[in-house]
Amino acid sequence: MFTGIIETLGKITQLESEGQNLHITVETEFVEELKIDQSVAHNGVCLTVVSVTDTSYTVTAIKETMDKTNLNQLEIGSVVNLERGMKLGDRLDGHIVQGHVDQTAVCTAISKASGSWYFTFQYDSSLHNITIEKGSITVNGVSLTVVNSKRDEFSVAIIPYTYKHTNFYTFEVGSVINLEFDVIGKYVKRITELG
Repeated sequence: MFTGIIETLGKITQLESEGQNLHITVETEFVEELKIDQSVAHNGVCLTVVSVTDTSYTVTAIKETMDKTNLNQLEIGSVVNLERGMKLGDRLDGHIVQGHVDQTAVCTAISKASGSWYFTFQYDSSLHNITIEKGSITVNGVSLTVVNSKRDEFSVAIIPYTYKHTNFYTFEVGSVINLEFDVIGKYVKRITELG
């Protein structure tokens, strides 16, 4: 379980394929605090730490993860948003995030607005995920509020702190990002479909 409040950034230092799995090695500032079997969200994707060295750690993404997320676009040197699992009893500053990416989206517009930025994303609505105005959305693991919600598109407003401390600063029109839709919204939508 995560909150969508990014702790830090990580840098990809090694990518190794094994069958349909991808072993991803990451350098980051909290390596010395990690242990094997710990969960870390990478651009919003929950992956398990399988090895740790003094300077890096490795996680493994399976085929389903590669098919549903943007991890298949990682390269050596790519920057990823990182968040370790939430501690029970801690303040929940973002929203409830599972680390289970629902689908990807494409950045279709970026605009500056007096000290902040608006990013617009388009996603495949045939997968039946929805956003609502002022609802929660997770973009590459970042807990955000939806603005300008449409059937297959939405925008988010990014403050300077978030722009600087997440990988939003690397986004361009055409960038593929991970989306996790609000878990409560998904349950409500499912109940109404069944009722």
